[in-house]
Amino acid sequence: MVVKWLDEPDAHDYDAAAVYLSMLAEKDAVDKTVATLKTAKPVYQKAKDILRAAALALLPESNTHVRADLAKISDGKKLSPILLVRGSAVGGYPLQIADGYHRVCATYLTDENTNIPCHLVSWR
Repeated sequence: MVVKWLDEPDAHDYDAAAVYLSMLAEKDAVDKTVATLKTAKPVYQKAKDILRAAALALLPESNTHVRADLAKISDGKKLSPILLVRGSAVGGYPLQIADGYHRVCATYLTDENTNIPCHLVSWR
């Protein structure tokens, strides 16, 4: 199966990213970071590398959201690109999947070497 991608993230993905990031940083930093995500040019990262950099476990196929994304992939529907906030090797904190963890896992289960379009920014 080939994973297909939308050209741009869905508008609601930015809102979901803001909700998640608000648990990690103050409102001003979240607002600036999400605004930067909206204008970021896509970069491509492999599913396996995203999970490693984020220090996250692969969610199983039995996860409801992963299963829904696998069904979309199987049906040939396009997935929304992933929103990422860069971690810090020096600071000791991992990459943050601000939105798209389930899509990364579904893509990994399809082919861990799949290049995923991502909007990747640093904290602002």
